[in-house]
Amino acid sequence: MEIAIPEELDSIRRQLMSVQAPKKPKMLVVDDEPDNLDLLYRTFRRDFQVLKAESGVHALDVLAKEGEVAVIISDQRMPEMKGTEFLSKTVPQFPDTVRIILTGFTDIEDLVDAINSGQVYKYITKPWDPNELKAVVQRAAETYDILKHRSEELRWAMAQASLLRTIVQVAQELPDLESCLEPIATAFGETFSADRCILQLVEGTTLAVAQGGYSQAETLENWLAEDPLAQAAISTQQIQVSVNVAADEKLAGVSHYQDSGIQAHLVVPLIYRGSAIAILSLQWQHPCTLGEEELTLIHLSTQQLAIALTSTRLVSS
Repeated sequence: MEIAIPEELDSIRRQLMSVQAPKKPKMLVVDDEPDNLDLLYRTFRRDFQVLKAESGVHALDVLAKEGEVAVIISDQRMPEMKGTEFLSKTVPQFPDTVRIILTGFTDIEDLVDAINSGQVYKYITKPWDPNELKAVVQRAAETYDILKHRSEELRWAMAQASLLRTIVQVAQELPDLESCLEPIATAFGETFSADRCILQLVEGTTLAVAQGGYSQAETLENWLAEDPLAQAAISTQQIQVSVNVAADEKLAGVSHYQDSGIQAHLVVPLIYRGSAIAILSLQWQHPCTLGEEELTLIHLSTQQLAIALTSTRLVSS
C-alpha cells in the first residue's frame, strides 16, 4: 500500500535534494606495485573518489579512517597478505562493498573459494584490458547501489518497528504523560542520529512547561519558546525545517543557533483532532542528511505518537 506523504514533507525532500549534491562514489585500489596503483587511480579518478593503498594492511587502515567504499579493486599477490585474505577481512564490517581481484597468477583455489563465499564479485587477469575493467567496475558500482538500497530499506523497516514499539510501550507502562516525554525523545533522537531532540507539550498556541529531552552533550538547553521554526510549527500545524541554518536567511539573526552550533532543525507538530498537542524538535550539528525513508518514518511515527500521547493524557486525567 502506498503511503500518502503530506505536501510539507515533499517540500522538505526537494530542499534536501537541492543541498545534498551528488558525490562521487568511493573506490579503494590496493596494489604493491606503484605503477599499477597509479594506473588504476588515473583510470577511475573521474568517476570515483579513488583511495589508494600499497598493501592489505594499509588498506585496512584506510577503510578504518574513510569508512565504507562502493568498490575495492585488490591485487592478489602482495607481501604480508594475499588479496583474498584482505578482502575477507572487509566483509563483516562492509557487507555491501563489491570486491574485485586482479591476478597475474593461477591461484584458482583461492579465487574459487573467495568467489563462492561471496567475498569476491569478479576476478580480472593481468595485464587487464582497460575497457573490460571499466565495464566490470561500472557493473560493480551498480550492484553496490542495489545492495545498499536494499540494506537501507531493511534497516529503516526495523527502525520503524522498533520506534513504534517504543512509543506504544512507553505510553502503556509509564504512569503519566509527563514521564513519557523523555524516553520518547531519546528514542527519536537515537533513531535519527540527532544531536538533540526535544518533545514538548503545547497548550493552546503556546509551549507548555512539560518537556522531555535527549542530547549527545552533557547539557540540553531548550530555546524552542524563542525559536521561529517552533512557533511556525504550532501556528501553521505544519512541519518546519531548516536543512542548512548557515544559508537560511530567516534564521540569520537568531543567536541561539550560532551559540548552540545547530546547523539543521526539524520541528514536527503533533496534531490530534485539529489541535497541536506537542512538538517534536530534532536538531543536528551538521546540515540535514535525511533521506526519503527517514522522512516517511518521521511522518508515520509522529502520527502514532500523537495518538499515544492523547491516550495517555486521557488515562492519566
